[in-house]
Amino acid sequence: MAHTPSHSRHTWLGSNRPLARSIGRPVASFLGIEAAGGILLMIATGVALFWANSPASAGYFDLWDAEINLGIGDLFVLEHNGHPLSLGQFVNDVLMVLFFFVIGLEIKRELVTGELRRFRAALLPAAAALGGMIVPAAIYMAMNGSGEASAGWGIPMATDIAFAVGVVSLLGNRVPAALKVFLLTLAIIDDIGAILVIAVFYTSDLSSGWLLVGALVALVVVLLTRANVRYSPIYAGLGILLWYSVFRSGVHPTIAGVVMGLLAPARSLFEVDHATEAVQPVLAGAVDVRQVRRARFHLKETVPVTERLEDLLHPITGFVILPVFALANAGIVFSTDLLSAATSSGVTIGVAVGLVVGKVVGVSVFALASVRLGLCTLPAGVTRSHVVGISAIAGIGFTVSMFIGGLAFDNAGLQEEAKVGILLASLIAALIGSLILFRARRPSVVFSGATDGSSPGV
Repeated sequence: MAHTPSHSRHTWLGSNRPLARSIGRPVASFLGIEAAGGILLMIATGVALFWANSPASAGYFDLWDAEINLGIGDLFVLEHNGHPLSLGQFVNDVLMVLFFFVIGLEIKRELVTGELRRFRAALLPAAAALGGMIVPAAIYMAMNGSGEASAGWGIPMATDIAFAVGVVSLLGNRVPAALKVFLLTLAIIDDIGAILVIAVFYTSDLSSGWLLVGALVALVVVLLTRANVRYSPIYAGLGILLWYSVFRSGVHPTIAGVVMGLLAPARSLFEVDHATEAVQPVLAGAVDVRQVRRARFHLKETVPVTERLEDLLHPITGFVILPVFALANAGIVFSTDLLSAATSSGVTIGVAVGLVVGKVVGVSVFALASVRLGLCTLPAGVTRSHVVGISAIAGIGFTVSMFIGGLAFDNAGLQEEAKVGILLASLIAALIGSLILFRARRPSVVFSGATDGSSPGV
């Protein structure tokens, strides 16, 4: 739902200056809408495709293939297969860690205080997500049962949260609020599956020594959180050490981001009443540095660490990291050879059919079957048509699908064929899902003042 942020007139953004009025506040308002992240992803994808197929295409590939040397002497050196990281690898192996850290935070919040903490509430999206992973993977394997192409079975399992939420948000009140919660919960469970797939099936050449270092770092984080140590720089340093040890271990480094997110406290340290006591002296005029610092700490700790970090990092991941990832990975040269290969490629067809057909069948059948068996119920205002429509939207696999595709194939040709399938499937899934949801019965709203039990349509 769109909302216009309020800004203090004492700040530049809230001032009456021409630049703030004409550019600053409109940009802030755009970034405040749910669909903004998805829109930026689409723009970045379009730019990547245009650039890669323009006369300046050589510059596109030279940019992302450029090597960057990062390290501290000979002790901490970032290399990939004995070579310095390219800029594209830096985006995928370093920047995307922050994205997966936010996913870890979201999973932890949902497990502790959100929908996933209640078994029956979590059962419907969990069943839907399970079907949305099993069926697409099975369809892909039916078309690519052997050879190098078989490694791509994890590609059509993914759902892109930013894209999916962006598309649903553009439909406005034609989509029940409960259905948006269902989609978010489904996507989070889907992310858990994707993370497990990456950790277990797309990991090779493990180094037990570095894995042990990573496990010890994670243990230290657990002990510090149990002791209520709240000094953020300590955790930032431990997070970097955990990332580096996982990077050197052979496990994909994004798993370190997920682990740190799952270890973050999801409950507040203080209740609001307790914090109010700390604030009272400041409100009474006892304004000294120590009192203000104490009041600030108590107020801050009324909000769980997971929520604070999500609020801080969501704009960075949604508006910077994911668009940069799309810009770095979506640049496909649509040559005659590629298009010819893609039309007969088991990888392209398997990914496309897996995402478009597999998600619709898997998500909707597993969800509606669990309702039919009496294991759970559909959310208020949600119909079977809504479930089918949102199942199609779940076929937008873009970000995580491309990420897994890069891990699944060393062959650049197979990677390109997979990207064609992902782009095509995501576009078709978005169109089909939007059409179904647009034509579905609009949700009803019960007004608090109604006494006849009627539910006027929106």
